Amino acid sequence: MTTAYSFSSQLYIDGRWRDAESDARVTVRNPATEETIAEVPQAALADVRRAITAARKAFDDGPWPRTKPAERAAVLLRMAAEMERRLPELAAVNMAEAGSVRGLAETLQTRLPVAHLRDMAERVMPAFAWERPMDPTIMPGVGVFQGQYRREPFGVCALISAYNFPFFLSMMKLIPALAAGCTVVLKPAPTTPLEALLIGDFAEAAGLPPGVLNIVTGDIEAGQELTTNPMVDLVSFTGSDTVGRMVYTQAAASMKKVILELGGKSASIVRADGDLDGAVRSALVGITTHAGQGCSLLTRTIVHESVHDELVERIRAGLAGVRVGDPADESTTMGPLISQAQRDKVEKLIRTGAEEGARIVTGGGRPAGLDKGYFLEPTLFTGVDNSMTIAQTEFFGPVGVVIPFRTDQDAIRIANDSPYGLAGAVWSADTATAYEIATQIRAGGVTINGGSTGVNPRTAFGGYKQSGIGREWGEFGLDEYLQIKSINWAAR
Repeated sequence: MTTAYSFSSQLYIDGRWRDAESDARVTVRNPATEETIAEVPQAALADVRRAITAARKAFDDGPWPRTKPAERAAVLLRMAAEMERRLPELAAVNMAEAGSVRGLAETLQTRLPVAHLRDMAERVMPAFAWERPMDPTIMPGVGVFQGQYRREPFGVCALISAYNFPFFLSMMKLIPALAAGCTVVLKPAPTTPLEALLIGDFAEAAGLPPGVLNIVTGDIEAGQELTTNPMVDLVSFTGSDTVGRMVYTQAAASMKKVILELGGKSASIVRADGDLDGAVRSALVGITTHAGQGCSLLTRTIVHESVHDELVERIRAGLAGVRVGDPADESTTMGPLISQAQRDKVEKLIRTGAEEGARIVTGGGRPAGLDKGYFLEPTLFTGVDNSMTIAQTEFFGPVGVVIPFRTDQDAIRIANDSPYGLAGAVWSADTATAYEIATQIRAGGVTINGGSTGVNPRTAFGGYKQSGIGREWGEFGLDEYLQIKSINWAAR
């Protein structure tokens, strides 16, 4: 597979590209071919500390936190323009390192985060309440109080991203952090560092001041330095709930603010009067989008028993038409998993499901004729009880489960019987009842009859329970990177 892209073989620290202190390299492989497509520096601990120091100096002494929001917005718009100019290159890198199919690489993976960036600079920042006067307070016998609320940048932010949506997830952290006036150290996932390194080019072209954005590679050691270094004020992490708990614990010693966007096992409730065509499309999207490697994908379909068999057959037929293969081929509808280790994990869960008594309706193995690459067949389980491992554990692979219910309260109970609470959906012709059900689902975002919370830049994205802490996107995401200061003065 031929792609046209370029990237730096250095780290981006304090406004320029620098060689790493270590000779160690990170090997980036194409998950569809298993071929090495790039080698980038493996940041040494000294590199990470240098990046943190640069971000600290830029925040304490540099101009960025003290610029007016309109000035910051102008820089962000210049970044957006440079990204738009290089969108084909971004998509090519995404297909090569993350294994996205072309349609996904050219839209949600790359174009959408740039649209988020423009929306932040053009709409959110100008309308945001950066300063607000307090209402005068009169307390007889005490005094009259006046003052002002200010929102100020939080400080130095460590942004630790995940492999499944490399550019998208990095940008969902970087956009509000920069908009707020923070300085950052961005660390991408070891398997997908190339798109993050490209962001350094965009920052240089836009004239971002030195030290405001620093990009380092690395794995556990680099991540732990970012979560424990006392010069870091805030940590934003996207990844598994297991690692998220480690991040939370490590950051606690220095009382850092922590934003966590973690796993999901999101439920789609299909009532007897629901639109089965729409529900089937939603289930297919949940199973096959990026080979199921998405935290908010709807992978538990909770369907009324009266339409259970029909829905299962429709999903099975839809999965039979999925074309698994080379992500760059426009006819491909599902690509590979990111690595052999991830495929092994998903295959083990599939075996567990069968051992616990669930029935594989379709899939469950590796596609014929694809000897290279980390491919799996899209897989559907029925005969599933919500207590089973496959109903409680996030696959992060192309696997869905179908669970029947009798009453609306049964459906709500099953949906909420999960350690996660990231997303949900309700399908019903009775929209009032659907809304009432949505209010009872303990998840950060719920759609009704196909509405979208996963791509809207003006929504709030985040989860309940073990799906995370805090919110991303739009004004909600911006507010996470700001401190509130009260300034009071005596009335005269």
